[in-house]
Amino acid sequence: MEATRICLVRHGETTWNAEKRIQGQIDIGLNAAGLVQAQAAANWLVGQPVTALYSSDLLRARQTAERIAARLNLLPKFRPAFRERRYGFFEGLTYDESRARYPADYHSFETRDPEFVIPFGGESLQQLSERVSDGLSQLVAEHRGQMIVVVTHGGVLDIVNRLVRGNPLSTPRDFLIPNAGINWVSVCGGSWSLDTWGGTSHLSMFGLDELP
Repeated sequence: MEATRICLVRHGETTWNAEKRIQGQIDIGLNAAGLVQAQAAANWLVGQPVTALYSSDLLRARQTAERIAARLNLLPKFRPAFRERRYGFFEGLTYDESRARYPADYHSFETRDPEFVIPFGGESLQQLSERVSDGLSQLVAEHRGQMIVVVTHGGVLDIVNRLVRGNPLSTPRDFLIPNAGINWVSVCGGSWSLDTWGGTSHLSMFGLDELP
């Protein structure tokens, strides 16, 4: 049975990334550095036998995907399943502001309580994990034995890494998720493997991590 390979690319940098401001599903576009990073990721993927390109439908991911699409001559397909986590009342605040304004809720967030639903429309880690897992399963069913690219967000990539490695949602993160980083996972016969993670050799400057 032939493996399905998925290249997951985090979107390029935004001004809010640089400010350590929580974006969630607020629709922020790439800054100048992010546009350069997106183009670098697109250039790196040239020559890979990619058959399909998917992306979150949020602007920062769309802008990254559009540059990849132009280099690979593919039409991007937008899937809400790969949107960033909904961060509720943390959205628009920096991490420090969130901690100061909502200390009890921020503690549950920072300590990765899987069932903690962020107030005012947020998601729990468990809800996000189910959304991302369903989205991945659908892609694998549609592209068995193929190589595809998915442009997405830091919170989604955190989930993918844990799903593939079989690690709990509640454990501290032991990997980086840089802007425009390239991550490869594969699945064969229902068994997932992490091939490479957080690749940045294509970038002239290291992308910012998803966490402060």
